Amino acid sequence: MKKAELEKHRESWRMRVADFRASGLSGAAWCAANQVKDHQLWYWSAKFPVAGPAAQPAPSWVLVQPDEPIATEEYPLLVRIGQVAIEVKTGYDPKLLRDVVHTLAVLC
Repeated sequence: MKKAELEKHRESWRMRVADFRASGLSGAAWCAANQVKDHQLWYWSAKFPVAGPAAQPAPSWVLVQPDEPIATEEYPLLVRIGQVAIEVKTGYDPKLLRDVVHTLAVLC
């Protein structure tokens, strides 16, 4: 490929990556809808990192100390991490919840 062709190819991928990021779809769903292989999207996404105000801040932990129980059988606590929701009911295992939330925060 000539230099001009390479730049055109790179710009085409820059636009695809921007479209993917704006779509709100998962990588797999966007790739299926746009007939692109997953590994290509991830390769080019790494080439064009998100910068500036559009970048998502890293998740942080917040200490919750309620005056009353935060979850009951009638009203469970709903925790959302990305596109995943966890329903927490009375009697939950705090260590298990912490491990699940940590794993989801890393993956989502």
